[in-house]
Amino acid sequence: MKTKIDEAAGTLFRRRSVVAGGLAMLAAPGILHAQAAYPSKPVRVICAYGAGGTADIVSRIVFAGMSARLGQQFVIENRPGGAGQIAGSAVVHAAADGYTLLYDATAHSVNPSLFGARMPYDTERDLMPIFLSMVAPNTIDVAKGFGPRTVREMIDFAKASRNGLDCGTTGIGSAQHISIELLAQMAGIRLNHIVYRATPAARTDLMARRIDLQFGNVPGSVAAIQNEDVRVLAHAGLTPVDVLPGVEAIADTLPGYETYEWNGVFAPAGTSAEVIRYLNSELNRTIQMPDVAERLKTLGAITRANSPDECATFRRQQMELHGRIVRQANIRID
Repeated sequence: MKTKIDEAAGTLFRRRSVVAGGLAMLAAPGILHAQAAYPSKPVRVICAYGAGGTADIVSRIVFAGMSARLGQQFVIENRPGGAGQIAGSAVVHAAADGYTLLYDATAHSVNPSLFGARMPYDTERDLMPIFLSMVAPNTIDVAKGFGPRTVREMIDFAKASRNGLDCGTTGIGSAQHISIELLAQMAGIRLNHIVYRATPAARTDLMARRIDLQFGNVPGSVAAIQNEDVRVLAHAGLTPVDVLPGVEAIADTLPGYETYEWNGVFAPAGTSAEVIRYLNSELNRTIQMPDVAERLKTLGAITRANSPDECATFRRQQMELHGRIVRQANIRID
């Protein structure tokens, strides 16, 4: 079955020729020059989210592989806050030399429609796509002691609650914020969005029953359920998730409900096409390294070969998709 994410991504996840093309590009004189000269010192990768969240976990797996491949350090620096705009601003104002990169997630494509003219930079103009690193369904996580066991029971429980349910995420405009608003709209329930700076703080409050639900995604949830106090109530994909056996899809109860998290790598505008192509080629090779591929698979992170142009097309389509959701759900920043 074709999903919305497949349609939004076009042929991105179905093309298998990109890696071959990327390897061919390495033979070009310009790429060989970039390979010899870059990177000659550590590369700073600014992650737009806090330690312990999915973006942090996946970025560290991928860039540890890059460090091993290239013999140069790619150092993750967490700068959470502002729905990714703090990290984005830092990268936008960095030198466009390939030594400062942005690792961002779905909020990157939500922010333009959510914040509009209040954004401190222009997403498409100021940040160049390099690589789409992963896609995964979002999830609803609950404490083990949470009474409802199914989506239907959770909806009924919310309807019976005078004040609705408190739901934690790591940011306004995040994929999980979008998930909350869509669920509330489609189910006709009240869900109170509680914003946390980083995933561990939300997880602590979930386990302490200070919030009812935490909206996350498959890789973050897989890591969390190792803690026996957390379980995954449901996921937001359309097909079964191998790493979450027996977990139902929200769409089984609310047909048409489907939301995903995605992560990508970006560079400041003005970064040379030579460096962009080189990084893309090496990232494509890195996700095929057996240890990297196995760790990402274990987390449920979906990865595919892709080019900078395909990543740019994906971002544009995601911006349009999330723009429609923001308008339909009337999501506002006061």
